[in-house]
Amino acid sequence: MGEIDVLGGAAGRIVLGDNLTVLASLPDDSIDLVYVDPPFNTGKRQTLRRLRTVRDDESGDRTGFGGRRYRSIQLGAQSYLDVHDDYLDFLEPRLVEIRRALRPTGSFYLHLDYREVHYAKVLCDAIFGRECFLNEVIWAYDYGARARTRWPAKHDNILVYVKDPGRYWFDGEAVERIPYMAPGLVGPEKAARGKLPTDTWWQTIVPPGGKERTGYPTQKPVAVLRRIVSASCPVGGVVADFFAGSGTAGAAAVELGRRFLLVDSNPDAVAVMVRRLGGEGVEVVGE
Repeated sequence: MGEIDVLGGAAGRIVLGDNLTVLASLPDDSIDLVYVDPPFNTGKRQTLRRLRTVRDDESGDRTGFGGRRYRSIQLGAQSYLDVHDDYLDFLEPRLVEIRRALRPTGSFYLHLDYREVHYAKVLCDAIFGRECFLNEVIWAYDYGARARTRWPAKHDNILVYVKDPGRYWFDGEAVERIPYMAPGLVGPEKAARGKLPTDTWWQTIVPPGGKERTGYPTQKPVAVLRRIVSASCPVGGVVADFFAGSGTAGAAAVELGRRFLLVDSNPDAVAVMVRRLGGEGVEVVGE
């Protein structure tokens, strides 16, 4: 019996809809890699404002190079309310469906932060099995506000589970190598080749004014998703993200010769993904 092609030959699919409904409609054993970056349950409204500045020496609200004054003009904003009364009740049915939809060789990456990751780890152990826990990856960055009454929080946690610990796909050699921190200790040949990343990834966030920025509040860097897709999805396989946001998982999939299924219930997110990834071979459902 051949493998199920959940995309019907399409290069990608972008779906506006409820992710639990979409997940329940997927066949068993049909997805190679699932990455999800669900709301972190911060208890706040998350907002990204897009600004343009113009020179205004009289009423400017910010100071630039050489003491010049500039005035900010808000071009628009996107936001969502990141509050769930019972976060695990929200996640559990989605995790159950994700495990069902994964191929036997498949992997699951759950991207959270310190607020909920410990509770989610216990839940994932119950759903996937403790023996299916592969890694906790720490994504560390150094940007943004600084707390003065505690250690500033500058990392996210990514839990990695596999469907079958005896069969899962992992190709570490496909991942881009990184420099040694102490190249003098390993010799010139190894230093020139670099090393495979460990479970701690240093990578800056998407800069506010960078070319990669789409305008979506929770956008993650392509570099983080590129590493995940390279290691845990075979070429030609299907990468799925059911809290797709700006579509970074899809962008990494396209770059690396994989196909994608992206789902989000926010029309603003779908609009961003269509602008970013829409094209020949990409289906858009539910617009």
